[in-house]
Amino acid sequence: MKNLKTLLIATLVSGLTFLYACGPSNGGSDSENTSTAAPAAAPASTADIDPAAKSDSKGVGKFTDVKLTAIDPAMADKGLVVFNAKCGACHKMTDQKVVGPGLLGVTKRRTPEWIMNQITNPVEMEAKDPVGQALLAKHLTQMTFQNVTDEETRQILEYFRKNDSK
Repeated sequence: MKNLKTLLIATLVSGLTFLYACGPSNGGSDSENTSTAAPAAAPASTADIDPAAKSDSKGVGKFTDVKLTAIDPAMADKGLVVFNAKCGACHKMTDQKVVGPGLLGVTKRRTPEWIMNQITNPVEMEAKDPVGQALLAKHLTQMTFQNVTDEETRQILEYFRKNDSK
């Protein structure tokens, strides 16, 4: 009986943790993650955008010019750790949809700026960016801000680049 009670408590805690991680709140104040960047020009409707298609949009947010060099394996390894801790409950690095879309090939479809803005500014991206709007319409789940720093965001991008280079 004691083992059953422990199992039930562990299951409840795990479920609540998952719901918190993928829930609608960004966990911060409304003043966080604001951007002064102008919104991208919206298409007639999100139905005009294929969220799986390649886009040259930089998105909405503070990342406007990300310079890439050769893939940094150490940075990618750090990105894997951050991804597993903050993103892995909702995304997989395959084409498999979980809560959010699978991320295989994301660096081939999106600019580095778009990826980093989506990670650090998901609510505004899905409100103002046409690709973000189309992704929200397709997956019906608002991506939440996971309190990822700019440095961690860059590490996640490097992990994505390494995954897509295989």
